[in-house]
Amino acid sequence: MLHTSDHSFVPTKSLGEVSAILLRPDAAKSLYVFAHGAGAGMRHSFMEAVSYRLASRRIATFRFQFPYMEVERKVPDPAPVLVDCVRSAVNEASHLVPDIPLVAGGKSMGGRMTSTAASRGFLPDVLGLAFFGFPLHPPGGTSTERADHLAHVNLPMLFLQGTRDRLADLKLLTPLLADLKPCPTVHVVHDMDHGFHVAKRTGRTNEEVLDEVCDGFCHWCDRVVRS
Repeated sequence: MLHTSDHSFVPTKSLGEVSAILLRPDAAKSLYVFAHGAGAGMRHSFMEAVSYRLASRRIATFRFQFPYMEVERKVPDPAPVLVDCVRSAVNEASHLVPDIPLVAGGKSMGGRMTSTAASRGFLPDVLGLAFFGFPLHPPGGTSTERADHLAHVNLPMLFLQGTRDRLADLKLLTPLLADLKPCPTVHVVHDMDHGFHVAKRTGRTNEEVLDEVCDGFCHWCDRVVRS
């Protein structure tokens, strides 16, 4: 059975409350604090689809809105505000569900803000980080500065990436991750883009791809929790 509950918390002292959703299956093995990407909030179809797939694999999720999304602005908040919001979300999730192991991450920008928070020591209760499409650079770019902080993350990390992701050229991302300690887990899906869509020519559906990446997430999460 699944249990869904609506919540709110204050991300920073200077801002109002933001909304959150806790989706918890019976006998949950772990809880994933799941931050949304820049262009869509916690109720986007991708966030919903991943959350329910993880729930079917006995992984609870805590989704939340960044402040700009809560008030329906299009431009994301400054990075310090986003990082503070991640820290507050993790604290809130830990308070709501104190009895199961905690991992964190998110879609695109949400994942990068979570890793930034971890690199600054803001997430002491988190056992690992998982990224649904880490945004290494702007579309078609070649810079890697967005990943510089990962060298300061001393946690297991999972990168779920596609070969057609224009925000993360694997020729740039793969060698960068290989130099990190501990060495991250990278799950690559052929012909998948940043939105986790695959071309029809592959003979696969987007739903099948989401099942694959959520299976990969579950296996990684089980290893992290047991270690």
